[in-house]
Amino acid sequence: MARHIRFDRLGGPEVLHLREVDPGVPGAGEVLIRVEAIGVNRADAMFREGGYFLQPGFPSSLGYEAAGTVEALGEDVTGLAVGDPVGVVPAFSLNDYGTYGDHVIVPAAAVVPRPSGTDPVTAASVWMAYVTAYGALIDEGGLRPGDHVLLTAASGGVGLAAIQTARRIGAVPVATVRGASKRQALLDAGAAHVIDTENEDLVARVKEITGGHGVRLAFDPVAGPGVDTLAEAIAPGGRLLVYGALDPRPTPLPNAALYPDLSTGMFTMFRVTGDPERLRRAVAFINAGLSDGSLAPVVDRTFDLGDAAEAHRYMESNAQTGKIVLTVDHGPDAA
Repeated sequence: MARHIRFDRLGGPEVLHLREVDPGVPGAGEVLIRVEAIGVNRADAMFREGGYFLQPGFPSSLGYEAAGTVEALGEDVTGLAVGDPVGVVPAFSLNDYGTYGDHVIVPAAAVVPRPSGTDPVTAASVWMAYVTAYGALIDEGGLRPGDHVLLTAASGGVGLAAIQTARRIGAVPVATVRGASKRQALLDAGAAHVIDTENEDLVARVKEITGGHGVRLAFDPVAGPGVDTLAEAIAPGGRLLVYGALDPRPTPLPNAALYPDLSTGMFTMFRVTGDPERLRRAVAFINAGLSDGSLAPVVDRTFDLGDAAEAHRYMESNAQTGKIVLTVDHGPDAA
């Protein structure tokens, strides 16, 4: 038997419970993973609450990311072997698969090699954040060396990954934060500049930083009416990519009455994870960064798998800077 986190109704963290389940055997195109660590994401909480783009079918599992080793392979799976250290990337529906367990089955298309020397907690912290950052900034956003990129709400996992991704290619990350408490943490994480939007004028500071030009790309998880202000901080011909909806209010077409010279769009990581060639490039970029140290996930705190509800409460407190990870104790007698 395996231990999985399941929930039977929508609600807060209290609906999450650890249960014994039969993990089954991998079918064609599937892999059984012995899980060592699991990345916790906002998407997990939104799915649990019923605020995600798809609704759970009960009883439901959850979780997009994990790190562990291959325990069994289904038919037609190539390029993997039992015992391989691997990571699981978000490349499936939460209604079909989930990673909150000590042994989980996932599609082989979502399993990627773990670089030698990368520990499970680090590997479980990578894929959601870094594929999102790489996909938006480089694959889709076309960020280049010397470009300024504005990263709003930058203290989360994706924001920190975007700072490092921008740095790795020689771009200039400009991070925003509400209040001064996380300013130093963002500077320590590699942000070239940090703007406190509670106490500083965002547009004025961006223009000061960029010599009056504005940023080439803004990458925003907030959305809502604030995109109007972001548009004013973007250079002519630049781009705004929105990848979340932390502000539940409607998101207007930025400064539509002024017809600004910028392109806007929504970005979803599934554009990358659902395309084998784009995913291959993302994995190569990220694994190279992990190997040379230029990409290093910031882990704020770890919780045991059985404490998943507490991990969700902590995530919803917004107290963290970086990733929250669940760890799995297989016990002293585990193989």
